[in-house]
Amino acid sequence: MSFPAATRQELREVFAGVDEWVFDLDNTLYPRHSDLFAQIDWKMTDYVAKLTGLPKDEARAMQKRMYRQYGTTLRGLMVEYDIDPHGFLEEVHDIDYSPVAPNPVLGELIAALPGRRHVFTNGDVPHAERTMERLGISEHFHRIFDIVAADLEPKPAPGPYEKFLADHDVHPKRAAMFEDMPRNLDVPKAHGMATVLVLPAKGSFTSAESWEHDVSQGNAIDFTTYDLDGFLADLLEALS
Repeated sequence: MSFPAATRQELREVFAGVDEWVFDLDNTLYPRHSDLFAQIDWKMTDYVAKLTGLPKDEARAMQKRMYRQYGTTLRGLMVEYDIDPHGFLEEVHDIDYSPVAPNPVLGELIAALPGRRHVFTNGDVPHAERTMERLGISEHFHRIFDIVAADLEPKPAPGPYEKFLADHDVHPKRAAMFEDMPRNLDVPKAHGMATVLVLPAKGSFTSAESWEHDVSQGNAIDFTTYDLDGFLADLLEALS
């Protein structure tokens, strides 16, 4: 599916007055074809297999069912198996970050956005910090709101967004949310935030569930882009 490019006028109309910029982390601040999250995904499958004794294919199916049902595999395992969440987070984020290419241009674009910049992730702070350090963009963000800060309740549930807004003192009608999963934009839009869906680069191979990118109910999406850097450059030009 293709989407029309945003015009400068459209960008000005939606983002005028925005001074709180909220970015998801995985598959948003770095391109999905880096496949960094695939490492985490398979580590979660291995965790489920060890926990349950299931063969890997059955553990994989269970993990994917929990992910879709609860928002994260972690939440499903907490509800159904009462696992230690902190041990789980440490284990599944023990990965190789080298597939993520440094992106100083993205850092410059984010730094130029007026106001504060936030990361809001279903991962944890150590994973976010390592990823942002690899990208070379850490210094351009004010705070990270992670799954621990959200009391281990993940997006797309309403609670994490409401806690983020309260804890970071963010007024939603002056905020914009950038996400790679359409369903994670429903609550921000309902609160009055501008929303941008970051799609996989055209022609790239990605490992993802088909439902993750279902935009058939796209009323919560103001803009879509296959290129975050290009979108931010156009946005800054429109606001200048």
